[in-house]
Amino acid sequence: MQQPQTSPPPAPVTASARPRLGERILTAVSRDPLAVPDRRRNDAILAAAVGVLALLLALFVDDGRRPDALGWALLAGATVPLAWRRSRPAWVLVAVLLCVGPYHALDNTHAAPVPGSLLALYTVAATARPLHTLLVGCGVIGLSLTVMFNVGTHEGLEALRTSGWIFAALVFGVDVRVYRLYIASVVSRAERAERTREEEAARRVAEERLRIARDLHDLLAHSITLIGVQTSVASHVLTVDPDRLDRAAIATALDDIADTCRTARGELRTTLEVLRADGPDCDGPLPDLAALPDLVRAAGAELRLRTGEEQLTPAVEAAAYRIVQESLTNAVRHAGRGVRIEVAVERRATSLHVTVTDDGTADGSTPGSGFGIIGMRERARSVGGTLSAGPRPDGAGFEVAAALPLQPLQPSEVLA
Repeated sequence: MQQPQTSPPPAPVTASARPRLGERILTAVSRDPLAVPDRRRNDAILAAAVGVLALLLALFVDDGRRPDALGWALLAGATVPLAWRRSRPAWVLVAVLLCVGPYHALDNTHAAPVPGSLLALYTVAATARPLHTLLVGCGVIGLSLTVMFNVGTHEGLEALRTSGWIFAALVFGVDVRVYRLYIASVVSRAERAERTREEEAARRVAEERLRIARDLHDLLAHSITLIGVQTSVASHVLTVDPDRLDRAAIATALDDIADTCRTARGELRTTLEVLRADGPDCDGPLPDLAALPDLVRAAGAELRLRTGEEQLTPAVEAAAYRIVQESLTNAVRHAGRGVRIEVAVERRATSLHVTVTDDGTADGSTPGSGFGIIGMRERARSVGGTLSAGPRPDGAGFEVAAALPLQPLQPSEVLA
């Protein structure tokens, strides 16, 4: 007896690795200080930690007398404002200096307010312009030396020796500010590049929709117009003289209708296959000038085709084919019965000239949709060519003339 097959158990889903300490520090440093979430809470916690450190230094470091009530008040005044250091960095620095100056002048433990003072200086350097940071550094160093030399020469020389810490805090703050600006510029360039990619994708989608609309318009309008004309021919034969029925003419008209339906069905299938295909470059087979004689014959027109032996590019041949197709559709639909249509496709030095003329007069009974000539102009522009359409100079009929370069331009050149 065959044992039922059991599928292996699914692999356990592992949680994403937590960022390393160095990565978290770099992420925190690279953030905009005013855009960090919960910055007030974090600054309050940091101010409390600095206050605890200042308390320990004041109690256990012997480089001055232990603070009295006034000294403790000044030390607290130099620590509490640090809770607002990122929202008001300049004012916090002023408040710290106003408390630290008298604290040192009273010869209290000089090491206690140093961490808070350096943190305030760093915050100003990390948020202000470099010139402002330089002025602040010069002012703070000058003020501290003045106060300490007034206390005593030994204290002044000691302050001069330790002023390098002030300079180091300022340099570190400026360096962090430059790094944040660099990260912001990189992110901004990435966002602009992403927007450019999205706009390019949207532009390609719009162009593809326009191309599909042109193809469907040219295909369906031409086929339906020809079917209508051929049906009118069959109806005319049936109703003009029923007693002398021209079976051959009716059979020819019905065969033409069937051929037109098969051709339209094939082109429609090709278009749908292109729409269902995967990949950005699925353009499918393009119509070419080899199919032009059958197209012209179905419309009952005359063709003069002179393209030479050199092969034209598929884009130019497809544009010429679609322009002739739409011109024949308009002529059959609007020029009236018994119209004489001439199609000329000639290759010249640097361009392919397409001309479709008729000698009919529109009776206004079949108004156009307005997209035919627009679509033909877009066809010509898509390969870098030009197209003109309007009544003939002598007033007898209509003429469509297009000049298509033998080598189609690139999209960037066409847009330029």
